[in-house]
Amino acid sequence: MKRLDTDVVVIGGGSTGLGVVRDAAMRGYRAVLVERVDLAQGTTGRFHGLLHSGGRYVVSDPGSATECAEENAILRRIQADAIEDTGGLFVTLADDDPSFADKFLAGAAATGVPATEITVAEALRREPRLDPRIQRAIEVADGSVDGWQLVWGAARSAMNHGAKILTYHRVTKIERDGDRVAAVICRDEKGGEDVRIECTFVLNCAGPWAGQISAMADVEPVPVVPGRGIMIAMNHRLVNTVINRCVHPTDGDILVPIHTVSVIGTTDVHETDPDHLPIPRDEVQQMLDAGEAMIPGFRNSRALHAWSGSRPLIRDPRVSAEDTRHMSRGMAVIDHSKTDGVSGMLTIGGGKLTTYRLMAEHIVNEMDRQLGENRKCTTADEVIPGSEDRRLYAVTHRLEEREEDRLDDPIICECELMNRSMLVEKIHEQPNATLDDLRRQLRLGMGPCQGGFCAARAAGIACSEQVADAERATGLLRLFLKHRWIGLWPILYGQQVKQTALDHWIFQGTLDVEHLPQPEEEVLR
Repeated sequence: MKRLDTDVVVIGGGSTGLGVVRDAAMRGYRAVLVERVDLAQGTTGRFHGLLHSGGRYVVSDPGSATECAEENAILRRIQADAIEDTGGLFVTLADDDPSFADKFLAGAAATGVPATEITVAEALRREPRLDPRIQRAIEVADGSVDGWQLVWGAARSAMNHGAKILTYHRVTKIERDGDRVAAVICRDEKGGEDVRIECTFVLNCAGPWAGQISAMADVEPVPVVPGRGIMIAMNHRLVNTVINRCVHPTDGDILVPIHTVSVIGTTDVHETDPDHLPIPRDEVQQMLDAGEAMIPGFRNSRALHAWSGSRPLIRDPRVSAEDTRHMSRGMAVIDHSKTDGVSGMLTIGGGKLTTYRLMAEHIVNEMDRQLGENRKCTTADEVIPGSEDRRLYAVTHRLEEREEDRLDDPIICECELMNRSMLVEKIHEQPNATLDDLRRQLRLGMGPCQGGFCAARAAGIACSEQVADAERATGLLRLFLKHRWIGLWPILYGQQVKQTALDHWIFQGTLDVEHLPQPEEEVLR
């Protein structure tokens, strides 16, 4: 068994976990993060892409509203390369109660969320696809954020400060020495060996899986209630501003322009297993109806991909366990020395991706206090690698880059303007990565063809670069197509059926992918 020794083990490779390991490392702690799959493969990679202004919560959850507004400003300063300044509008639709906008403005003033009412004419000038019957419009500081870019930026920062990031390391046990945690046992899923990490502290940042992790320390499982929501990406930017309905939070009330698509979301349904989140067809239709209400003709656009994510909500005794819509989105730090008599372990849940840095600050502050330390948090001040020029992301940035190198460096993914050198660099940095892992970092196969053309090219390049032999390259391709299919089958209608049929003809007819050389064991990770 491989052995490591550290001060703190952070469990969970989403935004919160990466924020925590970055914070701990910046305070001088020896820190190791373990994640059972790839970074940001869970909740962080399965949301609508909204950088909250706080507006969504000014009436229903004032505390969360203030946190979002403050952290929105900080992230724009320290992590600009992951954020697009789209701006946001809260609009009162024809059938909505116009008086709610007064409650909204009052709540915004009370919580410190910048909000200004503009005329309907001005709103329609900015976003001409909006329903012309809207009654009121309020401008806020919403944006869109690339969750994968954000997480990998935080990972680079953490590693620069000495942290270790171990992906595909699944926690199997948390060992205790009496009433104190002593070590975390992991299984290296790719290396095929067990790893024992001796530590002083464990910070459980596993999101919807936090209850499963806490149970491994032989304590009561943390009462996490997975709140499932589905989202759908449409094949182009129907709007360039985040559009919110000016009502109490409800299903399908946000449309977010992110990269080259628009994402409509979301539902909120109680689930018991965050590893099995359905994408019901009736909820797909519900989201399409919601989009049509905001943007007439929405249904005429092509639905590109659907997915389902799980919110890590901490059980709220004020509402039913089934009522995830009305549970607080505020963060909660659980001290297991108080709840279970086990020292050296904290769990964090709730919160938003927008508040990931603040969540990290809170839990590391508590660890600091319990260790008798007083190490200052500086995460709000130090710019994350890649954002040194503090230039916010622009949807045109890759086009600008390709204008310079298009004649020398072939484009592999036309939809996302990803060239060969970008792919080659990553596959040599991470020779064991799957095409899905690379997708999260490069946006491979994220555009309108959903990998129909670029996936085969990427597999061929992995083979030509001698990172994978022909058998493994085929396995990587098959796994990539399998994962893309999950988000395609619920939206197989109209133009999407035509694209899926074309992809099928390419892979089954032209390439005969089922009969290409295959590894003895199917590639699973």
